[in-house]
Amino acid sequence: MKRSLEVLPDGILAERAADGDATAFEVLVFRYGSLMRAYAVRVLGNQSEAEDVVQDVLIQAWGQLDRLNDPNAVKSWLMRMVSNRAIDRIRRRREHSEIEDWNAPAPSHQSPERVVEVRMQMSALASVLDRLPAMQRECWMLKETGGLSYVEIAESLGVPTSTVRGQLARARQTVLREMEVWR
Repeated sequence: MKRSLEVLPDGILAERAADGDATAFEVLVFRYGSLMRAYAVRVLGNQSEAEDVVQDVLIQAWGQLDRLNDPNAVKSWLMRMVSNRAIDRIRRRREHSEIEDWNAPAPSHQSPERVVEVRMQMSALASVLDRLPAMQRECWMLKETGGLSYVEIAESLGVPTSTVRGQLARARQTVLREMEVWR
């Protein structure tokens, strides 16, 4: 049964999964799970956290498939959920230092001044990204943090490649202009 489902398009699989067909959902997970994990690892820089994010997204997706407006856009919907969840996880991160190293001098790249500067810079970047229109932000995140190609981004978001190029150009221009003080 699973073999015959593998040839079906995303839209039909998503509709069947929304109706409770677990096998159809398994095919979608098999089809896009590795892309979701690769993207999450790229964004988070940590395999374990990426696995957690993808698992959370798949659980959420299973429960919300019936709310998906366009079943044919299931790939971009899943990728957007992974992106949002990974960004949320980054925002919640807290750095912890080992107690046994409390007396050791910090390397220059970990000095309190440098840590504060990097945090302020990342906060400024997050603020700039939050103000971008949604499509520009998604294109920028998928390209700059996910490392996806223009074609992969276009497929993920269900838009033409030319739209991705234009959205990325505008997003990069805004990010460069707004982050100029940090150069």
